[in-house]
Amino acid sequence: MKHIPRKRFGQHFLTDRGIIDAIVDAIHPQPGDRMLEIGPGLAALTQPLVERLGHLLVVELDRDLAQRLRQHPQLTVIESDVLKVDFTQLQSAQTAINTVANESQKLRIVGNLPYNISTPILFHLLDCVHVVQDQHFMLQKEVIDRMVARPSTAAYGRLSVMLQWRYAMENVLFVPPESFDPPPRVDSAVVRMLPRPDPAAVSVPLLSEIVQVAFSQRRKIMRHTLGAWLEAKGYSGSFDVKRRAEEVPVEEYVALAQAVTVP
Repeated sequence: MKHIPRKRFGQHFLTDRGIIDAIVDAIHPQPGDRMLEIGPGLAALTQPLVERLGHLLVVELDRDLAQRLRQHPQLTVIESDVLKVDFTQLQSAQTAINTVANESQKLRIVGNLPYNISTPILFHLLDCVHVVQDQHFMLQKEVIDRMVARPSTAAYGRLSVMLQWRYAMENVLFVPPESFDPPPRVDSAVVRMLPRPDPAAVSVPLLSEIVQVAFSQRRKIMRHTLGAWLEAKGYSGSFDVKRRAEEVPVEEYVALAQAVTVP
């Protein structure tokens, strides 16, 4: 029976064989890798991945698709909202499932993320980045442009800072709308995310708050936004608030979060 894409799940199924092959080549799966796919859908990526891996763990919210995926003997299906999944526990589960893997191996996470909740998923994954080897995601191109944006550009913002602090990222592939069924109304792309081996130690909630306040009025200098926030915190350092938020490099936001003392 043909599966009808469900709008509430943001379903757009990849059908372009050339694009599928290019994505799999970019991921470069190897036998024994601990890999997890988010939102496998109709298994366009799932099948070529599992052929190379031998086993694949998948997270699927759609009940009908999850039931169909369970017919595949080389898949372990987690029927769940990805935002409720504890990836740290799944890494441990993969050790028991995949006898080729060893305890030191981390998760490789891939997926065509639902565009309507892609940003919450990316922030959710920040909580378990310590068990992740790499991430390859297909997303709306505009979102990836923001993820990899450099300071003093229009795309640079909160998402840029929060992710670049923890990952080295690269836009690896453009995916046009006609590669999907049904075609989305936006261009897509594939991003590679490599967790930084020695990230600066920082309070994630504090960094997030600082960046959110800074970019709350991104076209104005930060004197009345972040400047006022820092004054309320009793900060007496030398952070220059006579700049726009987009002019501040990631490293300076991180250093500020390390310097601010929260009562």
